[in-house]
Amino acid sequence: MKEFALRPVLGWLAARLPQPCPPKRSFSLLLALLIALGTTLNAVARPVDVSLATLFPTERQTKTAVVINKVLERFHYRDFQLNPAFATDALHHYFEALDPNRSFFLERDIKRFLGSANKLDDELIQGRVDVAFDIFRVYRMRVDNRVEFALGQLQQNFDFQQPEQYQFDRAEAPWPQNEAELNQLWRQRVKNDYLTLKLADKDDADIRKQLRKRYEGISRRIHQFDADDVFQTFVNAYTQSLEPHTAYMSPSTSENFDISMRLSLEGIGAVLRADNEYTVIQRTIPGGPARQSGLVQTGDKIVGVAQGVDGDFEDVIGWRLQDVVDKIRGPKGSVVRLQLLPKAGLSGGGHMREVSLVRNEIKLEDQAAKSYVIDGPDNARDVKIGVIEVPAFYRDFRAESAGRKNFRSTTRDVRTLVTELEQQGVDGIVIDLRGNGGGSLTEATSLTGLFIKEGPVVQVKDSFGKIEVETDPDPDALYSGPLAVIVDRNSASASEIFAGAIQDYGRGIVIGEPTFGKGTVQTLIDLNRYVPGDNIDLGRLRLTMAEFFRISGGSTQLKGVEPDIAFDLGYDSDDHGERSLDNALPWGTIRPADYQTFTGVDLNWLRSRSAARTAKDPGFQMLTHQGRMLTEIEKQNKVSLREDERRFESERRDKALKDERNAFLRTRGVEPVDEKADPIDEEALEKQQEVIDAIQVDEAARILADVIKRQGGAEQRRSVMRD
Repeated sequence: MKEFALRPVLGWLAARLPQPCPPKRSFSLLLALLIALGTTLNAVARPVDVSLATLFPTERQTKTAVVINKVLERFHYRDFQLNPAFATDALHHYFEALDPNRSFFLERDIKRFLGSANKLDDELIQGRVDVAFDIFRVYRMRVDNRVEFALGQLQQNFDFQQPEQYQFDRAEAPWPQNEAELNQLWRQRVKNDYLTLKLADKDDADIRKQLRKRYEGISRRIHQFDADDVFQTFVNAYTQSLEPHTAYMSPSTSENFDISMRLSLEGIGAVLRADNEYTVIQRTIPGGPARQSGLVQTGDKIVGVAQGVDGDFEDVIGWRLQDVVDKIRGPKGSVVRLQLLPKAGLSGGGHMREVSLVRNEIKLEDQAAKSYVIDGPDNARDVKIGVIEVPAFYRDFRAESAGRKNFRSTTRDVRTLVTELEQQGVDGIVIDLRGNGGGSLTEATSLTGLFIKEGPVVQVKDSFGKIEVETDPDPDALYSGPLAVIVDRNSASASEIFAGAIQDYGRGIVIGEPTFGKGTVQTLIDLNRYVPGDNIDLGRLRLTMAEFFRISGGSTQLKGVEPDIAFDLGYDSDDHGERSLDNALPWGTIRPADYQTFTGVDLNWLRSRSAARTAKDPGFQMLTHQGRMLTEIEKQNKVSLREDERRFESERRDKALKDERNAFLRTRGVEPVDEKADPIDEEALEKQQEVIDAIQVDEAARILADVIKRQGGAEQRRSVMRD
């Protein structure tokens, strides 16, 4: 299972999908990540109205719950004890999974069910999950009631001149006390939904028609939840009360996963997540249509989906994540169009944009490492820096198992690129790991080995306390010259192992943002193995069973890798990555490994010079201002319901971001692209994005040039024996 160890989701896909869903959001993450890339699964949407009379636990689900408890007790990395406190926490997570915005349940519903939690642990030990179904039946009735109220509000006229605010994010708000509070909340919600579409230049008739379909769709989709859906939602709330990366797949979800593993990866190349009733772009995949378009950004909300070049848009706000993905995926070569609400306009009410994408297969070659040369950074004209972009730690397992000697892998490709760069006479090399979510443990270890002569790379501690050390398999170093590694907040898993090892050895300088902090190891367990001879399919459990530790003894978990030279880009690191998740495993330490380090460089001198440059750099000024504005938006949970205020705020933010970006581009001799043009100049847009992406890499090259100038590129090695 080592090749799966680094992967935050199951199997092959997780090399590209490092990020778990945010705290207190939908627990549909597992299936969402499987199909968000557009894999051709069986249809997920089931337009069948499930009778309330069928929403009761089955014998199979009772047996599954018992087996899951035993597996958690025996194999989970964190000590698991099913007691009343844990059972209560699981119920809280279940309420939040069903109603993350606290806009359906009443406080009396919560108190009623929590009042029986003191005996829930005994029930769960026996596999009894009746309470989950009792809660869901109440939830479905509450949804029907709220939808009926919302449809009634659509018959009203709205006054958008009244000074009124709507709290659109209620994840931390109290549960409504009574129906009058719910009515007030939903009156404001409908008014806000109407105003958002009005600001997008929709007319009255279209707005009311679109919202009617949206609200009716909420009820319709909840009515499609069957007993397996209810059970899986509850069990995932239950397991994530223990730790955020442990998740359950029902038999039907497992079947879809297996199908996806046998098919080519086709779609738009975007990882999606549920955020209340929105579907949000979590990140785009290198080589995929979304990334290549330059028009789809992290944080964008998908509000509409259309098929083909002229198909009608369907409003997808309030849809289940699975159903949204079912609309987005499709055969290679077909067109899908998305209506996106940019992150900068989320609370301001802003301007939706339409993006047309041609679905395509995402090939290994598209994710392969690439290189280029920065010839003479502006602080060292006589220095030549090579840059190697590593978007994923990939390894062609299928070709390897077939016995092909020339199978593709990160290490093999980087070895070739380093050789080519040295032939071009580079004085130093920058490894770019920004956005790299991880991949193969073997590749993380062997890639590190290209830059050190020998020694350990990472330590793995399992749930029984056993520690295994992964070591460099190659006794020789391919490259011993000046080295830097650039990382960002989305560098995770294998990226953190590589960057951490380079930092611990003192082999190179780590530059950028603190990394994601994903330092746990998951494995996939078939629950049927625990009931031999039984023909009932129980599904599978993705289980956290180990943790990664750096050779210096500290974990990559939670804290990630702190750069030697940090770029402050205005983001709040506590709201991102592992640090933002409920019940994440804590950071810890174990005994350091034995290894040799290189002589250090004067980091304070380098930091001072870099800080002086970035303070005056228009690119960094733009990135920092953008980060601060997006952080401000992320923290906002209320919005004005006055049209003039909303319009002004939306236009102010939009103008500020665009003006600063455009001013920076012109300093680089690039004329900004008109994103509202029809058709848009996609080649120019791609060039524009390349210039923005180069801001941090260019500074990393300057930092490395400082090292080269100060030390002449010489690296002296010394031994350090650990106790």
